[in-house]
Amino acid sequence: MAGQGTPATALLTRRKIAYTTHPYDVSPDAPNYGALVADALGVPPGQVFKSLVTEVDGGLTVAVVPVTGELDLKALAAAVGGKRAALADRVAAERATGYVRGGISPLGQRKRLQTVVDASASAYPAVYVSAGRRGLQLRLAPADLVALTGAVTAPIAAG
Repeated sequence: MAGQGTPATALLTRRKIAYTTHPYDVSPDAPNYGALVADALGVPPGQVFKSLVTEVDGGLTVAVVPVTGELDLKALAAAVGGKRAALADRVAAERATGYVRGGISPLGQRKRLQTVVDASASAYPAVYVSAGRRGLQLRLAPADLVALTGAVTAPIAAG
């Protein structure tokens, strides 16, 4: 797809990882945004993941959780051997990743951040994550997502 290139898709192409891109049209301000994105893609909401940039003990960490759930900050801190976790400041998140809020991909970030993928991802043959800009998701195998980000997997989703 011409014009769909992002640092995330460039990384996947360079590493010869199988993926597909999936555009969608959902307002980023819509309530139940994640569920609406899953609906627009025609997939179960548990299969679509959001990337949340957090701060664990002063260092930035990316949490990849299903769009319909919340992030369990205590579980995230424990997964990386930390004590305290909180959502990162938006400006810090955008600066570290090179992406804008609502389009942060766990892949192809400006700075490689420690990443934790919710354990539920392994239940699916493929998961959807942001391709690096609003309105575009990419589909890939959860094992490829974990390998490319150097992530650990842990049950970090709540609700």
